[in-house]
Amino acid sequence: MPISVETRDLARTFKGQDKPVMALDGVSISIEEGEIFGLLGPNGAGKTTLIKILATLLLPTTGKAFVGGLDVVREPQNVRKIIALVSGGETPGYGILTVRENLWFFSQLYGLSSSGSKAKIGQLVTDLGLKEYANTRMAKLSTGYKQRLNFARGLLSDPKILFLDEPTLGLDVLTARKLRTYIAEWAKRGLKGTILLTTHYMAEADEMCDRVAIIDRGKILACDRPYALKEKLKENRIMRLEVSSMQADLSFLEKATGVVGFSQTRNIQTDTTTLRIMVRDEAILESVTKRLEGQKLKVLASDEVEPTLEDVYICLVGKGLEEEAGAEAGA
Repeated sequence: MPISVETRDLARTFKGQDKPVMALDGVSISIEEGEIFGLLGPNGAGKTTLIKILATLLLPTTGKAFVGGLDVVREPQNVRKIIALVSGGETPGYGILTVRENLWFFSQLYGLSSSGSKAKIGQLVTDLGLKEYANTRMAKLSTGYKQRLNFARGLLSDPKILFLDEPTLGLDVLTARKLRTYIAEWAKRGLKGTILLTTHYMAEADEMCDRVAIIDRGKILACDRPYALKEKLKENRIMRLEVSSMQADLSFLEKATGVVGFSQTRNIQTDTTTLRIMVRDEAILESVTKRLEGQKLKVLASDEVEPTLEDVYICLVGKGLEEEAGAEAGA
């Protein structure tokens, strides 16, 4: 398959208070035409910086980037004609204009004909479930419907390459699921659409992406198909423990012998902590349990689980993303 997006040793440095901050450090990726490619990592890992460079909103410090075979530095105007960018939490238009008026306004900025605009707007309004709200002012829309409008705006120009920067951020589960389904269908419709999706929702990437790259501190740590990445973890045991307090101190796990990595989710409603721990040998769990009991905590439940993309991340960086239950509304 032809290559739609490619970077070669891409780097970007920002000025810091004490010293320069390396947002991207030698990033090299290639994305095939028609592929949904996920870029996973925590906040500050470099995901948005990479998207901005590829979308011609930011210049790289060093390295090369090509979109649709075009150099993003030398040919930015031509790159913009074939791409669209949709970001989570972004205001999709003007509050005083209705959904239909906003889409009409942007269609004219994109240079669409009047007849072509009406047909395209009608299709997107229907496809994205906005028909009931077509004559509603944007300012009165809920967060979920604003993001649907954001998608409609991004797809107006029929982009060949779609950049999605945490597109389901802050959305409820049902809205996020509907948008993920629509994105996947759009990309696979005739294999015409290429998508680069940045997210820190591991389950979202596992569900949608053909391949994923995991990035942390500006470096690509791994890149492969989700199934292949998870298969590499079979030599380790992955256990899930439910602990009887949100105040559990798990810092001792960072240096514990035999512990490959861990993540934790704190549940406000039940005042519990769910610990997901990767170990080289199940026998190590006995010492972990004793340390927890030493804090006067109870292990309420324990079971072995199948690897996920977050476990791949844990294996690579030694620690997962700490969350409160419900934080990943879109996952």
